Amino acid sequence: MSVQVEVGQLADALAAYPWGYFITVSDDGRAHMLAVPTQWGDDGVLVLTAGQRTMANLGQRPNVTMLFPPVAEGGMSLIVDGTAQVAGDLVAVRPASAVLHRPAIR
Repeated sequence: MSVQVEVGQLADALAAYPWGYFITVSDDGRAHMLAVPTQWGDDGVLVLTAGQRTMANLGQRPNVTMLFPPVAEGGMSLIVDGTAQVAGDLVAVRPASAVLHRPAIR
């Protein structure tokens, strides 16, 4: 089951998720994940710090996904797709779409 989250409502939705996985794609097509705290910037972007591998991936492929797992059993995951921009040692992710998701299988 998926429920669309409007980008304008994302800051409110993120309040329930203290951390998430930042997912990029490497040169060989494999997913690279980094666990990061949730930090919502004033200008409508998610802000995080990342290492060299993540920064290299973003230089070639700026489309990213963030996955925020549920904090309680039976809760919904929040999945955010967006475009990342590197600024020094920070990454700013501009969300394009988001959904709350719960598996149909229990």
